[in-house]
Order: sequence, then structure tokens, then C-alpha cells
Amino acid sequence: MRVDPRQARELLHRCGSGSLGTVSLTMSGYPFVTLLPYVPDAEARPLFLLSDLAEHTRNLKRDPRASLMVAEPSRVPLEAPRITLLGDAEPVTLAPGAIDRFMRYLPDAASYLSLGDFRFYRLAVSRVRLVGGFARMGWIDAPALTPPVVLPLSRESECVRALAEFVPAQWKVLGVDVEGADLVDEAGDRRRIAFDAALREPAEILEAARSRLHDLEPAG
Repeated sequence: MRVDPRQARELLHRCGSGSLGTVSLTMSGYPFVTLLPYVPDAEARPLFLLSDLAEHTRNLKRDPRASLMVAEPSRVPLEAPRITLLGDAEPVTLAPGAIDRFMRYLPDAASYLSLGDFRFYRLAVSRVRLVGGFARMGWIDAPALTPPVVLPLSRESECVRALAEFVPAQWKVLGVDVEGADLVDEAGDRRRIAFDAALREPAEILEAARSRLHDLEPAG
């Protein structure tokens, strides 16, 4: 069944954590699953900050093959949208701007990064299994997961600063991309403002985000 890659990207942005499956080093051949926060990069690839001492990191050093399942909370879990991303998770060196963006999404990560044994990993996605709801499912190849336009980090930072001047006081802008904006309220609840179509220019992105700010009310 044909599925929409944009739905997979939207789900990645709306959710902030998922279940990471790795190949166990201790129990050879068995899958090892753990809960982890992540941040999607500009190309919708999940980024993690992992400790060298963690079991999942030890697994990845031996075998980088991994999967990440992300699902929206629901009272009827099997009818809720969810995705499983498969690929290789390997260490990556992020540019300063990319680190700043990661810290906007996960500010608590700054204290972990200062410990010295934490490193960034990126899941290089090979395929995605999307379940969009009851009887709506299909595979997405890696190239289709990438947004049609990628906003440079410098432009993204400019949009974040500009949009921050207009959001209600109880909200904080986490990030902006060509398909929407991610925000979080004082209680830690995340909200995604989705655009009708991918936008190329920062001015268009900012205007589209501002026009949807009423969707944030009420917070919490």
C-alpha cells in the first residue's frame, strides 16, 4: 500500500523518544531494546547522544545495525500512527550549529555532553515501515524520507529566533524546518505546527508558522 513519507517525518517531529533496538553483545543474536530520546536532523535522520558505558552503545560498536520505533501515545495503540526505522547507527561529529540545534530540543543533554563519555550517533536510515492507522501501512525507501527541501542550519536558527518573538509566553520554539515548526510548553508537552506544503524561503516559513500560532491555545 502506498504511504506518504511526510506522515513519517511529521511523526518523527511530534514525538521526542522511541524504542531503539540493537543486536545484543551479551546475549548474542538477540535483539536488545531500550527507550531513548532523539532529535531528527534536517534530513529527518534521528540523532542520539549516547554514553560509551550504555549497553546499547556497546552493542552498536560491535554491530551498527539498529531500528527505532516511534509511536504516538494512544488509548488504542494498534490504531495509532507509528513508524519503525531501520539502518546503521554510528558515531558522528556534529558542527557547532547542529549541536546548538540538538540542545534546543534536549537541553538536559548539555550536562551529559560535559561528562566526556557521551557521543553523538546518527541513524543512517535504510528503510522505514509506516503504519498510518488501521489497515494503512507500507514501506518507505530512505531517499523518500528526506524532506523535499532542506533548510540550512544558519537559516533555521534565524527562523527560530524570529518566531520566538511571537509565540505565547508559555511556549518555546525548538526548531523550524520547511514543513513545520516544533514547540514545547512549560509542562514539556510538544506540539508540531505543520504547513500545508514545503516552503523554501525563510520569510514564507516564518509567516506560515505565525499564522498557525492560534493552534497552540490552550497550552498543557
